[in-house]
Parts: sequence; structure tokens; C-alpha cells
Amino acid sequence: MTIWRTLVSLVCLATMAAAQPKHEVVPGWPKLPEGHVLGLCAGVGVDAQNRVFVFHRSGRKWSNPFPKEAIDAATVSVFEGATGRLLFSWGEGRFIMPHGLTVDPEGMLWLTDVGLHQVFRCTPEGKVLLTLGEAGVPGADHGHFNLPTDVAVLRDGSFYVSDGYKNSRVVKFTAGGEFDFEWGTRGKENGQFHLPHGIAVDARGRVIVCDRENERLQVFDARGGFLAVWKGPGIGKPYGVEVSADGRIHVIDGGSPSLKREMRGKAVVLDAQGNVVEWYGGPGSAPGEFQLGHDIAVGPDGAVYVVEGTGARVQKFVRRE
Repeated sequence: MTIWRTLVSLVCLATMAAAQPKHEVVPGWPKLPEGHVLGLCAGVGVDAQNRVFVFHRSGRKWSNPFPKEAIDAATVSVFEGATGRLLFSWGEGRFIMPHGLTVDPEGMLWLTDVGLHQVFRCTPEGKVLLTLGEAGVPGADHGHFNLPTDVAVLRDGSFYVSDGYKNSRVVKFTAGGEFDFEWGTRGKENGQFHLPHGIAVDARGRVIVCDRENERLQVFDARGGFLAVWKGPGIGKPYGVEVSADGRIHVIDGGSPSLKREMRGKAVVLDAQGNVVEWYGGPGSAPGEFQLGHDIAVGPDGAVYVVEGTGARVQKFVRRE
């Protein structure tokens, strides 16, 4: 078994070495006004206008139990993708523990709050259009969540919620927010999860889930039928996933202690079959490196944005020719 694992690691290392980085960091992006503190950055998304939305905790730390009071400062900051200029911010006094952010095909935002155990659909300016879950009340039935992590939205408006730290399931809802179906239990087998942390849907309707603590991506059909597992040193411990317009799958590896240091904490690009075609970054605090990469998003111009937990920042990467 040890020899086999060594051979697999060597193959993965050779594959990653062949996947030369094509993305490089944009220095000085974003441009934060004096006194505007992001704190831990949990979620990121980009709309068709190339506005970058960052869901952040503004200095709040993860605690057990969570605080009861909402964060006083703004928790959603919106940047101009091209320049990094802060356009506006909102979310004061509304969220307990910000987590996931998704921009849907209509340009609306989906936010998950693991402290409130709720999912919100909002306008880009912060008007709440839909709320799912009961504030501060965890549960595992059709009307409750238990620390929900992320949302993936289909063209017809229906959506999947990865739920999450405690329930280890994925829940599908109609466009109107009515429960449709769910799948997943706690475990390591195919179709089971140990912390489904990020979720995305590709053009073929496949549902791609970051099964974080099992250190793998799981791929399902639209009804939750198991299709594939993608894992290995090239992928690491996936925290966030996004499918770009060209069909490639962008993953942020939060960093697995089981891997060699140089292979931890990277951004990864996969083809539609789950093969690593590029990776960039690595552990560290310098520009282009990551300290607990938490989520990833791709803009309409192909630029990639990564938010960090420990690093408490958002970085922009562009593809070089």
C-alpha cells in the first residue's frame, strides 16, 4: 500500500509539473480605502458587469458558540473588477458568520450565514428577495439548515445548497424556494460527505461538490446520482469551486497537512474530466500565495479571484499569453 501511494504521488507530481502556471497575480488589487477592514474573507462572486462581490467577517472570529449579535460593520464589499476600486458596501448589522457567496444568472446574490443557519437571495445592493431557514435555529428537515456553506444556481432559477458543517447533505430547491429533494449522509463512501463546503454546476448539469474533509471533489448528475470522485495531491483539500465559461473547473485548495508543504494551498484548474491542467500559488503571505484559500470565482473577462481566511484578503489573477 505504501509503495502504491508513493507511485500515485509521483504520478500526480509529474502531472502538476507539466501543468505550467498560466495565471499571475495582479499587484495592488484591490484598492481598499483607509479604515475599510475586510477581515476573514469567506465568499466571492463576479457578475456580468465585472463587479466583484466579497462576503467577509470584518474582524469577527470563528467561535464556539457563535456570537448572538450581528456584525456591526459592512460584510459585503463590491469592487470594480478592472481597477479594484471599492464601489460600495453593505450588510451592517445583518449577519452573524458570513460564509458562501454566489452570483446567479440574473445577477442576484446568494449568501449563506453559518451563524444564522440561513440562506439569502439579495439584490446586488442588499435588498433581501428570499430567505430560507429559521434564524439561529439549526435543523435537518426541509425548512432548516445546520451551518449551510454554499449555493449553486441553475438557469431555471432552481438551486442546490451544500448543508454543510453538520448535516453533510446537498438540498435541491425549486426557483420559488420550495424543497425538491436531497442526498448525502456523513461518511467516506461515494455519495457521502464530510463537510460539503463548496458547490457548482457545469454546463452539462453536473453538480460538483467540494467534499472538504474527505479531500476530494464528488461529481453528481442533476438528481444527485453519483458519477465520479476526483482527488489526489493535485487537488488537495478543496474549499471552493467555480466553473468558468470555457467549461474548466477552478478549485481553491485550502491546504491539506497530509501533503508536502509546496503542494498545499494552491489554485487548481481542471478540465471537464477532472484532470489538473494548471495550478498556481502555494502556501504563504506574499502576493500570489495563499493563507487558507476559502473561495474562488471567475469574472466575465476570465480573471480569477481568490479570497482567503487566515490571509484576510482577496487577490486577482489574470491569464498570461
